[in-house]
Amino acid sequence: MSAASLPLRDVLLAVAVVTVWGTNFVVMRVGLDHLPPLLFAALRFLFAALPGVLLLPRPQVSWANLAAYGLLIGTGQFGLLFVALSGHISPGLASLVIQLQVFFTIGLSIALTGERVRGYQWAALALAASGIGVIAAHTDATTTPLGLALVALAAMSWASGNTVAKAGGVRNMLPYVIWGSLFSAPPLFVLSFAVEGWDAIRDGLARADVITWGTVLWQAVGNVMFGYAVWGWLLARHPAALITPMALLVPVFGMGASAFWLGESLPAWKIGAALLVMGGLAIGVLYPRWRDRAAATRLPPAV
Repeated sequence: MSAASLPLRDVLLAVAVVTVWGTNFVVMRVGLDHLPPLLFAALRFLFAALPGVLLLPRPQVSWANLAAYGLLIGTGQFGLLFVALSGHISPGLASLVIQLQVFFTIGLSIALTGERVRGYQWAALALAASGIGVIAAHTDATTTPLGLALVALAAMSWASGNTVAKAGGVRNMLPYVIWGSLFSAPPLFVLSFAVEGWDAIRDGLARADVITWGTVLWQAVGNVMFGYAVWGWLLARHPAALITPMALLVPVFGMGASAFWLGESLPAWKIGAALLVMGGLAIGVLYPRWRDRAAATRLPPAV
């Protein structure tokens, strides 16, 4: 089955999900106008956990596995990402750099299984790394070395969370993410009090308006409930090879939304860096599937 054979409805649903995930970097940046980053992250996971844990049964994994996932994704991925977006990196570039999680996930899988690194994986990594190098060479007031490092660490935390979920044998991510949020929110609230302080928290909550609370709610409703529910539904109906490559569009929507709503500039170097990173992602994700398909077409017909 080819990608073109997906029903139009399912294609549109997949595009809707990656649109939500991509444009969310702009939504996060808008919410940070009023809320301190660690508080915003804590509220995101509080809204994701409640009332979700009252509506969905706990996934059949250990509490330790849920706690590890919640800490890695909550404190690690989103805690670092929200801090980075609070003035250290533009939303468009953040949506691109965070995609390094693909390579970190592959690297962790290879390290844990002892699998040999393939030639195409080295080529994919080299392309993506060269794109990150272009970004690093053009850091300025809108994208700092600290912001780049924070998002790279967030990508590593995301990859580690993926590895924990895989170790738990998780098949349905929606309840897993919701129950894992129980372990994401508390440490983020503690860090917010310790790092940002009560005065910043009180001031942020006092200044938060309808738009601000809408951005917090969107994290739970749009990204978690809609995004993971629809993505899981699509993966249950179609081969992963048809659905997962569409996630490559996330940075396209992220950079486009940031340019449209926030006026983020798109000079030639930024577009070139995006093409390099996305080219590496495309090779890493699509090449093995193309190779397997090519090998299958060369097999002699069954008799």
